[in-house]
Amino acid sequence: MPSTVVVGGFFGDEGKGKIISYLAQKDNPEIVVRGGAGPNAGHTIEDGDKKYKVRMLPSGFLNKKARLMVGPGVVVNPDVLHKEISEFDCSSRTFVDFNCGIIEASHLEADSAGRLKEKIGSTGSGTGPANADRAMRTLKMAKEIDSLKKYLIDVPGEINTALENDKTVLVEGTQGTFLSLWHGGYPFVTSKDVTASGICADIGLGPKNVDDVMVVFKSYVTRVGEGVLENEISAQETASRGWSEVGTVTGRQRRAAEFNFSLAKRAILLNSATQIALTKLDVLFPECAHVQSFEKLSEAAKSFVTKIEDELNVPVLLIGTGAGVGDIIDLRT
Repeated sequence: MPSTVVVGGFFGDEGKGKIISYLAQKDNPEIVVRGGAGPNAGHTIEDGDKKYKVRMLPSGFLNKKARLMVGPGVVVNPDVLHKEISEFDCSSRTFVDFNCGIIEASHLEADSAGRLKEKIGSTGSGTGPANADRAMRTLKMAKEIDSLKKYLIDVPGEINTALENDKTVLVEGTQGTFLSLWHGGYPFVTSKDVTASGICADIGLGPKNVDDVMVVFKSYVTRVGEGVLENEISAQETASRGWSEVGTVTGRQRRAAEFNFSLAKRAILLNSATQIALTKLDVLFPECAHVQSFEKLSEAAKSFVTKIEDELNVPVLLIGTGAGVGDIIDLRT
């Protein structure tokens, strides 16, 4: 049952899109399936001179053979989904579960003003209000939407059948561990649990059918919006270090801090992580840009990676050394 679940270890923005895209091309999975809250999570993928920003489809779409699925726990904005299907030319291999919830205009309106926007710093995508309506049993389902009929499928059935037939399934989480509704800094969190357990529930994958959980950490910590960020550095210091970034969905400036080992340990615990992917090592150590061999990293970079492994007691198996999908040191073999 070759299944790998990929989740964020901090507050989102860890580079999961790059990691998923790399794994989708390197491991050639039968299915790439997305769990999570909804289109409030954006993943950015750079492939050559092209940059893709994805909010509804799995980030593995660059593998032209993989079937792309959205699990029943995800709320879907049909307009965003149709736009991405058209943009990435993947209509024939995109599938949405019958029981995905639907974001409507009323959810977008509710999310663009008031408490969620002003206090929590919501993305305005309608995801939170839609998930609230789902809890109240009033939300429309994908099976009620005519424009989605050609994409509807039983996602849990498909992924479990694939695993029974020894096919590879790659599971894409969204946001980050400490944006989880249960495990994050409430109330500055997303509208669901987004740890590995929550993502698996979203797609209908039982615990015994999970082979590996890969937690993605960035080489420093960032978060968008409100909420505690321990040891946060100033915007000026962030810029001077070359750490300035903006959120994929909102375009808001990301706040920054150095790598937080205490948070990382907690993320390992909450996700039962078996593997770590570390991104943006080249931002922390510019001399390591585009390096594709651990031996060719600087001694300072090697020490940083080794410290992460020693402190967290989990192997670092993928290391990002640039923005491109192929800027990866792969230590899995």
